[in-house]
Amino acid sequence: MEFERLLREIGVIPVVEIPHAEYAVTLAEALVRAGLPCAEITFRTSSAAAAIEAIASALPGFCVGAGTVLSIRQAEAALAAGASFLVSPGFDSAVVDFAQERGVPMLPGVCTPTEIGSAESRGVSLVKLFPAEPIGGVAYLKAVAAPYRSVRFVPTGGVDPGNLAAYLAVPQVAACGGSWMVKKDLLTAGDFDKICELTAAAVALANEARLPGAGGEERVDAGS
Repeated sequence: MEFERLLREIGVIPVVEIPHAEYAVTLAEALVRAGLPCAEITFRTSSAAAAIEAIASALPGFCVGAGTVLSIRQAEAALAAGASFLVSPGFDSAVVDFAQERGVPMLPGVCTPTEIGSAESRGVSLVKLFPAEPIGGVAYLKAVAAPYRSVRFVPTGGVDPGNLAAYLAVPQVAACGGSWMVKKDLLTAGDFDKICELTAAAVALANEARLPGAGGEERVDAGS
């Protein structure tokens, strides 16, 4: 799966709540400088669609996704703006079906074995585990993932530099989502140098975590 391969290569996805669309292109350029040409722009602000459109237009090679997609209407708006993938906090079968019908990668949110099973029954093998830390962190992830060997996870929610490596060491984790690299106050202040610095550090952490033997667990191929 091409999208999963991309996630495994980058290791971490910046989750961005963008206050103004005019920040979008400069932000994306800062992420590219840091070695991370990907971001999830959440539909938590009215600027989301415009920000996605600006990035998709200015930087065609940048993988920009839409997060907090709660309805088909938002999914349609995201795709019209140029989003490359969709992310939702929960499992909404209608939105999942919409994405599958259009051949668009989607990370539906799951939290329980029932939700993971619902995703798997619809042919979804790549899911967002949310909120990862509040529900039990790495220990919970390992326990809940064990019966679902064909499912790959993107833990999000409470992931930070202190636990990123531990999550990435879990064989079924494709990547992690996190907001610490692009905090809203840094965007508001226009401190893109700091954003670049934090992102470059996250990239280095992810790369180190994916080195053979770094996590003390044998990694498995995406298709195994």
